[in-house]
Order: sequence, then structure tokens, then C-alpha cells
Amino acid sequence: MVKVTIDRPGCISCESCWTLCPDVFEQDPDDGLSSIVKQYRVNNNPAEGEVPESLADCVVEAADSCPVTVIVVEE
Repeated sequence: MVKVTIDRPGCISCESCWTLCPDVFEQDPDDGLSSIVKQYRVNNNPAEGEVPESLADCVVEAADSCPVTVIVVEE
């Protein structure tokens, strides 16, 4: 599994992560910030997730494209 963390207060809602990797990231309808999709959340925390290795490339690409570098990926 790949651990993914979003520093949500630093998110600028640029749409990059959920456009590049919609299987893992989504726009939270409550605050407009990036969130981990429910399927991969840890303890129902929208800022913390564990995703399968098959999505690692997608997650890393999204993290690398984030202009404010708020996505951390730990493989």
C-alpha cells in the first residue's frame, strides 16, 4: 500500500490532483479542497489515505503536479 497525505489547509483547489488522479482525489463538496476519496481514507480522514500499488504512479504524478506541494506520498 502507498500512504498519501494532503495538507488540506494549504490546498488552493487548483484541480490538478483530482483531474490527474480521480481514482484517489476528489474535491470536497463542503470546503472545495482536495480530499482522498472515501474508498481509500484512513479513519474516514479526508486528508489521509492508503492506496494500492496499482495507483502509485497516478498518486505520484498528482503530487508532483501540485503547485503548492501539499500532497505527500510515502511508498
